[in-house]
Amino acid sequence: MATKVTMEALSPTMEEGRLVKWTKNEGDQVKAGDVLAEVETDKAIMDLVARGDGVLRKRLANEGDASPIGTLLGVIATPDENIDAIIGGAAAPATASAPAAAAAKPAQENATPQSSDQSQTEALSPPQPGVAAPAAGASAVPRGPAAPAPRAASPPPPPRPAGPPPPKGNGARPGATATQGARPRSSPLARRLASDKGIQLGGIQGSGPGGRIVKRDIENAKATGGSARSAAAERLAAEGDFKDVPLTLIRKTIARRLAESNGPVPTFFLTAEFDATRAAELRAQLLEMGDQYKVSFNDIVIKAVALGLAEHPEVNAHWLNDKIRHFNRIHVAMAVAVEDGLITPVLFDADRMTLWDISAKARELAGKARERKLLPDEYTGSTFSVSNLGMFGIDQFTAIINPPEAGILAIGGVEEKPVVINGALEVRQRMRVTMSCDHRVIDGATGAKFLQTVRRYIENPLSLII
Repeated sequence: MATKVTMEALSPTMEEGRLVKWTKNEGDQVKAGDVLAEVETDKAIMDLVARGDGVLRKRLANEGDASPIGTLLGVIATPDENIDAIIGGAAAPATASAPAAAAAKPAQENATPQSSDQSQTEALSPPQPGVAAPAAGASAVPRGPAAPAPRAASPPPPPRPAGPPPPKGNGARPGATATQGARPRSSPLARRLASDKGIQLGGIQGSGPGGRIVKRDIENAKATGGSARSAAAERLAAEGDFKDVPLTLIRKTIARRLAESNGPVPTFFLTAEFDATRAAELRAQLLEMGDQYKVSFNDIVIKAVALGLAEHPEVNAHWLNDKIRHFNRIHVAMAVAVEDGLITPVLFDADRMTLWDISAKARELAGKARERKLLPDEYTGSTFSVSNLGMFGIDQFTAIINPPEAGILAIGGVEEKPVVINGALEVRQRMRVTMSCDHRVIDGATGAKFLQTVRRYIENPLSLII
């Protein structure tokens, strides 16, 4: 019996996924549990595994395509099983509008057409291919010239040929010519790889559907000495005055979450400056003992925050609309910058971890975050967050609360400043922090007392290791 390969919810907040890479080709034998593809979710790149045994008979999504959850991506079946009905169920909704589109062609020629990127984005709106079965009485075989031949009369389809001519309707204005600066069709992943490797898309023949440039084309161009990026003037002439970058799934999620926080959450801010001289001295002394004792200012702050939350459980809380939940365990999330935004891996029970445990775990999670290899249970479940931009030379900033958490602490850089100590002028290491507080949960005095406790731990760092 055939098994459908669909876009699965690979993270708790995932609404759609982008197919990064197929790891199996059409005609390959697969077993349940085998990795079929890599999928970019709103947080990480996850493996999509087979849910049945057989042969990967058909791949219905291209690398770089984004699809809502439930969209049919492929079909696994026995070599001689007829899968026309399954494929037809996915193709019929997409092809049903072809006659109407042909009839409306004169009107469309007077309108501004969409670019290929816009078309890809709008294709995410329902109804989606593969979500609903064909209506009763409808033919199981897709209409139009793209209908596949019956499987009973031919072996499984071979891989798509390379280099077909680009189809019409690729986003250029009616009547436009290639000399007017039309960009070659390409997947978002291919454009990103080409930019990273300094390869011009104009010199590459695409092997995807309709001549679309995909990941393998960029890799082949590098291996065969594809065109290198030219001077800025030549690039401007080739690409125009601007380019639209399609939103990645992580950037869409960031935008949605920030809108949820910055508008409805009544936020106030508390700023304080800590003396980090002793903390800097402790770091230097630990480093002299060997790399295994190396800790960062961020590790020290996380430990101080965790111990502060243990003393102020009213800050270690979530706003749940009809109630406030105070947590008995302390899970501190740390913001990590990744290519397309940021993600917040979690240090669970951070108050019970040693300073060196925090340091090692923080480095491990940060590395996995940048490689987009975090698992869902490594970036969900936090009770409070810390964001540090001090390493970028930022003195002070305000961070946006990650709902339903009630607070987040923004850490600035450590720098030498002249300060008055007991009536004498001294140069000390100073660090500014700003706490964003949800006023529905944290009052001003509550937040101020919490920062006093965090200050005590940072200015007396031996308390963090004894």
